[in-house]
Amino acid sequence: MTNDDSTRIRAWLRGRLPTDWFLEPAEVTLDRDEILIVGRIDEPPTEPVSDDADTDNAARSTAQQGRIRHFREDTRARRIQIARELEHHTGRRVSWGVRCGDTTELFTTASIPVMTRLRQPERRVLDTLVDAGVARSRSDALAWCVRLTGQHNEQWLTDLREALTHVEDVRRTGPRPPDTP
Repeated sequence: MTNDDSTRIRAWLRGRLPTDWFLEPAEVTLDRDEILIVGRIDEPPTEPVSDDADTDNAARSTAQQGRIRHFREDTRARRIQIARELEHHTGRRVSWGVRCGDTTELFTTASIPVMTRLRQPERRVLDTLVDAGVARSRSDALAWCVRLTGQHNEQWLTDLREALTHVEDVRRTGPRPPDTP
C-alpha cells in the first residue's frame, strides 16, 4: 500500500460518508487486506442516577452502548452500500466501528489467516499459552502475542511506520528504471 492509496481512499471517504454521521472526520486505518473506518458519534446526555460513581459510570456505559446500537442499526443499509462501493474500488474488505464517549465498538472486522513458519522454541511458547488456558489454539496464542507486542511497543511501531512512509516518498520521487523490451 502506498501513501497515494491511503490519500485517495481517505479523500473518497470524505466525499462519500454522510456528513451527519460523525462528529469529526472518521479515523481510517488501512492495511493490505482491510480498510477500517471508525467514527465518533455524539454521547447521549446522562444525569447522575445515584451518589455512587460506579453506578453512574455503569449508567453512562449503558447509555453509550444504546447509542452505538442505535447508530449501527440506523446506518446499516448505507454502510453496506458504501462498503461495497469501496471494496469494488480498492479490492480490500471494509470494516466499521464507532466511538461514543469512552466506548469503542467495532462492528465488522476481518480475520485474515496468515501463514507462518515457526521453529520449535517459538511453537513451545504458543503451546505453553494454550496449555495454560491463555489461548484456545496456537492461532489464538499467536494473535495474543502480536496484540501484546503491539501494546508494549506502540511508539516503536509508530516510528517504524513513519519511516516506511518516508521510504515510500523517496521511492516515488526517485529515478525510474529504463523500460525493458
